[in-house]
Amino acid sequence: MLVLGIETSCDETGIALYESDEGLLGHELYSQIKLHADYGGVVPELASRDHVRKVIPLIESLLHRCQRGLYDLDAIAYTAGPGLVGALMVGGAIASSLAYGLGVPAIGVHHMEGHLLAPMLEDNPPEFPFVALLVSGGHTQLVRVDGIGQYALLGESVDDAAGEAFDKVAKMLGLDYPGGPQVAKLAEKGSTNRFTFPRPMTDRPGLDFSFSGLKTFTLNTLQDADSKGELDEQCRADIAACFQEAVVDTMAIKCRRALKETGLKRLIMAGGVSANRSLREKLADMAIREKAQVFYARPEFCTDNGAMIAYAGHCRLVAGQQAELSVVARPRWPLTELAAV
Repeated sequence: MLVLGIETSCDETGIALYESDEGLLGHELYSQIKLHADYGGVVPELASRDHVRKVIPLIESLLHRCQRGLYDLDAIAYTAGPGLVGALMVGGAIASSLAYGLGVPAIGVHHMEGHLLAPMLEDNPPEFPFVALLVSGGHTQLVRVDGIGQYALLGESVDDAAGEAFDKVAKMLGLDYPGGPQVAKLAEKGSTNRFTFPRPMTDRPGLDFSFSGLKTFTLNTLQDADSKGELDEQCRADIAACFQEAVVDTMAIKCRRALKETGLKRLIMAGGVSANRSLREKLADMAIREKAQVFYARPEFCTDNGAMIAYAGHCRLVAGQQAELSVVARPRWPLTELAAV
């Protein structure tokens, strides 16, 4: 089965081809970072319009590069949510229209299920069951995964997601959009010994996260340093380093706790923040101590991409799941509502 995957949930247009026997044939990705940079964040209307301009040319480019044609497609998978409703509608409308015209099935894919399954595209994929840490701009969740669609939510952020906290701290530090990678880059020049930042909600039972207070602590630290005339470039780097270490430590503590509570020895991390080098190193150290394994996708598949959507859609399609040829867009969509495969 040859599946075309279309990802348009936010500010990346991702297209991919996944084939049952050969695996991932290829993928194309267009980022809207430059488009939104002047605004310091994603402008939903601009994002939707840019997806309209990019989806078809990217599909044509990928099919040509992979030496495939439209009539070689057996099915189409697209991101149905969560995400920006206008952006989701673009991908859904194009996918459903193509599927109708070609006489093939289409299926709407849950964006976070795509992220969760992205490590399966690597040469050494994890086996079920495992604990998944999903960290992106809009989500921070710990999930027990017993199979595709068999998800039990263990904990999640009660306020800002980790990615949101990174972006907001980036603005405080005067860094450009997107904020997460910029904070990580600045943190490389800083020292984690200068300030003592809290590790939120680690002093109590449970697996939920909270990053709002850490964001406020960062702002207060910046303002205090500024009032003392100490807010130079090195101080900003030190604050970035201390903030990042606090976030990373918090997630590592919660992941260790999740492995102990579930009795599992496999952890995957996925989503945009999973590309953070400091987080990867911290979880690798934790896994060694706990005699566990950590899996993650290559950096290009940590951010939004079509490959994860094509793969997730393929898994459900080969299991016999399909959807009516109507445009499905669910800006909010709990992962635990998905049907098991």
